[in-house]
Amino acid sequence: MKAGLLGMLNSPPCATSVPLRHVRARVTCSSSSGHISFIKDVAATQPPENLQHLLKMLQTRGETIVSPGSRHGLIPLAIPLSENMSGSMTALLRWPTAPPGMEMPVVEVRKHGVWLLANNVDQYIHRILVEEDADESHGSNGELFHASSEAGKKLYTRGDFAESKISNLDGYLLKKVGLFPDLLERKVMRHFEEGDQVSALVTGEFYTKKDLFPGFGRPFVFNAEVLLKAHIRGKRFCKGGFEITMVDFRLHISGCCQYCTVGG
Repeated sequence: MKAGLLGMLNSPPCATSVPLRHVRARVTCSSSSGHISFIKDVAATQPPENLQHLLKMLQTRGETIVSPGSRHGLIPLAIPLSENMSGSMTALLRWPTAPPGMEMPVVEVRKHGVWLLANNVDQYIHRILVEEDADESHGSNGELFHASSEAGKKLYTRGDFAESKISNLDGYLLKKVGLFPDLLERKVMRHFEEGDQVSALVTGEFYTKKDLFPGFGRPFVFNAEVLLKAHIRGKRFCKGGFEITMVDFRLHISGCCQYCTVGG
């Protein structure tokens, strides 16, 4: 999900909001201790409690752990964790002016944007464990659960997905783990496929609630597309469109202008 930059654009400089690309990295090792030190000393914030377990899980599933100082080509607020085979980077996002109590989101940095994976490290670990447990067709042997160590045992009990009798994995994740952008978007599209336009519109509107994924513009873009798909055009979502142009100005300014000028 493409990360919003409104906080950085509208906030005065302060000691904890200096873009990370302007800080010379003092940590170059790729161990969990290196990431933790970087977050404390360079990003000037509290490291997620279970970050070391997430790093081990990412490595176990075949991703290459990346030094937090390897920041070439990344947006200023991303702290790299690992790189997958496709070249995308799993990272933490250090908001310059995060709301009180907000943890660092886990994101995927792609060539053309930043996509939200989870609102925090524990939520992402929890989802990975559930997906592994549900992956019976590939003969899951619990490697990721083992790699998660005590964090995994606290977050998820193996076998709970099967015992829940919830046949749909997305449904289990939304009910038991938390809200994820890709799951909500799939839910909307399933409603359309089933001919339930009302539920699709309600879910699309719910997706844009500001307290669900604060700072991210993707929900507003997707909801605008949902309204167009439902042939609902008008100015009631133009304000959201303008916010998107500020948040994701490089990729969505033309699209939002198109959405806001179509129809009455």
